[in-house]
Amino acid sequence: MAGGILPEQLSPANMESIAELAPLSLLEAANPGKPTVILQVKVKPRAKSSELTQAADGTWVANLKAPPVDGKANAELISLVAKAFNCRKDAVTIKAGAGGRTKLVAIAD
Repeated sequence: MAGGILPEQLSPANMESIAELAPLSLLEAANPGKPTVILQVKVKPRAKSSELTQAADGTWVANLKAPPVDGKANAELISLVAKAFNCRKDAVTIKAGAGGRTKLVAIAD
């Protein structure tokens, strides 16, 4: 993604409130003073249990109990990401792929 900042390029000032989060796939400095974490997530709906894990390539895999019907899986994904990153649900948005299995999820600080 153009305009992205890799975690190793961040200064401590940029990471104040998100330093304790799980490893990041990509940081995008779209809004100065308000960094946004962008995660690439592969969603697997109708799983036995809900969990969010990071793959070796830096992407994330979300196993969701909810079916991909009427936005139920997307709502569960937002809740799962908010819980995993210890943030509010309204700080998590699906930026791309809302109707597909691969999504870009943004976490605003």
